[in-house]
Amino acid sequence: MTSSESRPTDFEYVVVGSGAGGGTLAARLAEAGHRVMLLEAGGDPCATGGAEGPGADRLPDDYDVPVFHAFASENEAMSWRFFVRHYQSDEQQAKDGKYYSRFDDQPVDGVLYPRASALGGCTAHNAMIMMYPHNSDWDALAKLTGDDSWCAESMRRYFEKLEDCRHRLVYRWLAKLGWNPTRHGWKGWLRTEKAFPRAAFFDLALLRTIWASGKAAAAHVGKPLDRIRWFLESQADPNDWRLVLGNDVGIRYLPLARSHGRRVGASERVRQVRDRHPESLHLELGALATRVLFDGNRAVGVEYLKGNRLYRACPQPAAQPGETRRVYASRETILAGGAFNSPQLLMLSGIGPPDVLKARDIDPWLPLEGVGRNLQDRYEVGVVNRMAFPHWKVLRGARFEKDDPLHKEWKAGGRGVYGTNGAILAVITCSRAELPVPDLACFALLGNFRGYFPNYSHLFRKDLNYLTWAINKGHTSNRAGRVTLRSADARDPPLVNFHYFEEGDGGGGQDLDAVVKGIQFVRGLTDRLKKKGLIEKEEVPGEHVQTDGDLRTFVRNNAWGHHASGTCAIGPREGGGVLDGDFRVHGTQGLRVVDASVFPRIPGFFIVAAVYMIAEKAADVILKNARPAGASTTSPAGSQGEADGNPGFGAVQDVAGPAR
Repeated sequence: MTSSESRPTDFEYVVVGSGAGGGTLAARLAEAGHRVMLLEAGGDPCATGGAEGPGADRLPDDYDVPVFHAFASENEAMSWRFFVRHYQSDEQQAKDGKYYSRFDDQPVDGVLYPRASALGGCTAHNAMIMMYPHNSDWDALAKLTGDDSWCAESMRRYFEKLEDCRHRLVYRWLAKLGWNPTRHGWKGWLRTEKAFPRAAFFDLALLRTIWASGKAAAAHVGKPLDRIRWFLESQADPNDWRLVLGNDVGIRYLPLARSHGRRVGASERVRQVRDRHPESLHLELGALATRVLFDGNRAVGVEYLKGNRLYRACPQPAAQPGETRRVYASRETILAGGAFNSPQLLMLSGIGPPDVLKARDIDPWLPLEGVGRNLQDRYEVGVVNRMAFPHWKVLRGARFEKDDPLHKEWKAGGRGVYGTNGAILAVITCSRAELPVPDLACFALLGNFRGYFPNYSHLFRKDLNYLTWAINKGHTSNRAGRVTLRSADARDPPLVNFHYFEEGDGGGGQDLDAVVKGIQFVRGLTDRLKKKGLIEKEEVPGEHVQTDGDLRTFVRNNAWGHHASGTCAIGPREGGGVLDGDFRVHGTQGLRVVDASVFPRIPGFFIVAAVYMIAEKAADVILKNARPAGASTTSPAGSQGEADGNPGFGAVQDVAGPAR
């Protein structure tokens, strides 16, 4: 390809991936009047004919019903099954009961790591928890980049911009009078709600569980006066600005991204903007990106395969290769495929560690050692208890199916247990007193949750008398995980190895000990329930696992995660960074990454809120750069690509021409 080629300018921006990063960003750019092509490898789970194959008959209920999120993550009509390694050591890896070497008569090598293949990305199947990161996460990025726009004070504005908070009603009215100490957003596009079904007030066992656990937690978390002050100010809201200013430990509820009891996320945002601005936002479903197209070092578009179920992480992937197409952008190409797929696409395009690319016969025309490195996650384990009664009263009649009694209650107005994600209580605490911010989020679930493995979701349907305390270790020290190429075929998922704990690059022992402290902490909560006769037996880790050494072994063998991040990190190139502070890929023009892979350190406890926020920030950065002097950001950019030195490419091309 040469800059002298003449192509129509149908699109100014091409965005790859429609999740919390890409969907949010594409919508903002289109609202501002720019012509955007949004590529998504999956279908639309809420559209007629939006998905095909096994599981399609459960759509859109698996998407819409909050409590069905586990089933959504395994719904074959909108899921990708990654099998990832936690360890390089085969001996250590085999000790995890969730490890598979074969599945569905196919060789695999790892532990199931569900990802979504659908409009909205992983917001189509996540647990919808909207928890704000710690301020120190943003301040660290400001220090790294030397850019104050990354500081916590500035970044909070993006949270306010996107949120429509419906769980602090008194403060919602006070905000109308100009007083907003919580710094929630009240007019954003993403509605957040608190989910606690009225039926819970009539389940005596559940109320006793919440009261006893909460009382025990309150006695062991934070200083007494701080606990009282924080609770009175926040009413257990983890996103209250006055909490994130300090060491925000204590009992919390978990705000959900839902509207009137239904899941909401990036897909609703994309559909709304597309319907309002059909001339600006074009959505291409069934589009698997295969490489970025360049003119010199300038990204000018994306090559992709058109077809359904083309990626081999799909259950029952298509045998046909798909139709090769190209789409060109007059301004910029933006990757938002997530921590696995964005680095894969960069490497397939010749950007990455030379040794990895040469091993797959790919020319490393732009050596960037940091691509695919710095992979991080949170460590999670579950303390699983079988209760001393046949089922929770609130789950009576639950089959987790369409038109069961609880589904009918939900359908009547988003009410009942099916309008929740199954979590009843959360406790934020520190594994060590000297930590500047909390590193443990422990939350109680009404269900049997032991981690991710094929058909794990069916335990929720089968076991209606279980209580799991899930322990989430945030701010992990280990950054040694890595994503590399399985092959040069874009249809093959990459190789993923997190290099857990001692196999990592330092701090693995502290991470391990922190998770052990989390288990010991929640056991202190469940001991009260055992004494009251509510718990019959702890099944995982099990009553026989008691010593620190035994608990370390249990964690080492059983921990999992599902918030992969960091593989295209912001930072200086010489230090392994892939992006500058404006999300631009080092050594390129017109190419950015905007998804969970951009974080040098994994933020907070739940990553989706942070990804939504960086997408809003990226939109501001891009729109500022795109605006000609004296022009409004809502004006179409016209031929500004030429003014920026970009030769104005920009149409969908069904036939590939010569290009790098």
